[in-house]
Amino acid sequence: MLVLGAEVLLGFQYRSAFESGFEQIPPLSRYMSMAALASLLAVVVLLVSPGAYHQIVEEGHDSRRLHDFTTTMMDVALLPFAASLAISIFVMTERLTGRSIGMAFGIASLVVALFFWYGLEAIEKRNRAADDRGKYKVPDKDDGTPTRLKDKIKQVLTEARVVIPGAQALLGFQLTIILMEGFDKVPMSSKYVHMASLAFIALSIVLLMTLAAYHRIVENGQDSERFHAFAARILLAAMAPLAIGIAGDVFVVFRKITASLPFALICSTVTLLCFIGFWFLLPAYVKRSHS
Repeated sequence: MLVLGAEVLLGFQYRSAFESGFEQIPPLSRYMSMAALASLLAVVVLLVSPGAYHQIVEEGHDSRRLHDFTTTMMDVALLPFAASLAISIFVMTERLTGRSIGMAFGIASLVVALFFWYGLEAIEKRNRAADDRGKYKVPDKDDGTPTRLKDKIKQVLTEARVVIPGAQALLGFQLTIILMEGFDKVPMSSKYVHMASLAFIALSIVLLMTLAAYHRIVENGQDSERFHAFAARILLAAMAPLAIGIAGDVFVVFRKITASLPFALICSTVTLLCFIGFWFLLPAYVKRSHS
């Protein structure tokens, strides 16, 4: 649920920079929109990373370590999600009511999100810990039971379903951007970068949808170790062009907002490095250190 919402909002942020009304908002709001976009990028990086971690580090098996990693990524991702939501509300409200009221609405939305996403859970967890004290103890280690093949395949397909709806929504926004008036005003080089980004996102979707075709045509819908290994490889392969496509559009949007080629290039490069680092390099490092 979280990653789909984040990628849909990411698509809106990409598109907003090309709307005709975007040029009419104050400069502060334009730069705040960039901050909201950067926050959503952090959310996507964190929320998608458990899928790569699961397949690279754990090789599809369940573990307490995987559970802890996934929980941590979700807990951390909610913070930039709340920040992006608050900034977007501020930008929208400021244009209608002025900066002071817009800031008040933005801060109020941030407080509400932080309370329901962190404060409420902290209160409930503390109360439940007091009620359950002495009743049971969560084991510190796994019991060593191997994960069933059926569960491994179900999980890798679930991880693919985590990525594909947001990627499809993002592709839809990328396609509509080409038809917008604001897109005609960007440099030709940015248009080519956007086209390349669109192609990489489309490639990612094609790879992710390959799992269903392979499962039905090759395996006749049956579970097998061969299919699990294939699905894991395809899932990881699809995440690479997805990262490149998102980073490419970061370059296009940031260059349009700031009119600075070096700044946009630096931001897109940092974005790509963060995606590659969290999705591939960090799991590879963890796997090597544990082995």
